[in-house]
Amino acid sequence: MALLDAHTREEVRRLLMDLKNPVRLLVFIQHIDCVYCRETRQLIEEVASLSDQITVEVYNRITDREVAERYGIDKAPAVVIEGDQDYGIRYFGIPSGYEFGSLIEDIRMVGARDSGLSPSSRKRLAQIQTPVHIQVFVTPTCPYCPRMVRLAHQAAMESPWIRADMVEAMEFPELADYYGVYGVPRTVINEVIHIEGAVPEGYFINELMKVTDPEAMARARAAWEHTRHALAGAHAHHHHHGDEEE
Repeated sequence: MALLDAHTREEVRRLLMDLKNPVRLLVFIQHIDCVYCRETRQLIEEVASLSDQITVEVYNRITDREVAERYGIDKAPAVVIEGDQDYGIRYFGIPSGYEFGSLIEDIRMVGARDSGLSPSSRKRLAQIQTPVHIQVFVTPTCPYCPRMVRLAHQAAMESPWIRADMVEAMEFPELADYYGVYGVPRTVINEVIHIEGAVPEGYFINELMKVTDPEAMARARAAWEHTRHALAGAHAHHHHHGDEEE
């Protein structure tokens, strides 16, 4: 049973018609504790069948450990979109609902080998010389989430120092809990910088550039420690009331 209906297939085929360069889609699955692994694999294979420029490789996160480690894949399902090289573009959880749009846009971006960011954003990102990890928490039904996933993935495409993950909050609830994700999108940069909601490119780049400023990072870290402490307290309090089996 196909996941994409005829109308969607046509639309996607049209969007992928002018891919200039090859795009590789790597899918990481596992056989236990992975509700959406099968659908994710099927979805990616269906998308790939709509363009001659797209190839798919499927790996088992557990048994293909070397590949998984090379790409920093610590949970499944996961999708990597790459070209001649790995740009740091990651999806954790199924890219469905509104996030299906992000997936197609990312494939187009990688096919073009161009982030599409503004000249000033590119200039600023060129100053980053330190590893950056961005996590964008989303749900498939959130219409504002793709905006942030796209910005994060554009930044990853632009800078060799940046890796950006879409994280589907409902598939990875422990992670969402840890970062205090109550609304989506919520964007986490190097653990300590947090952005609520969808923001314009300039605002996002400003927040991202804090990684180059030790003082800004120290302030962000202090604020996050404070929040973490409050979250941990709330959890402890919550678990105290009859969550004995935890």
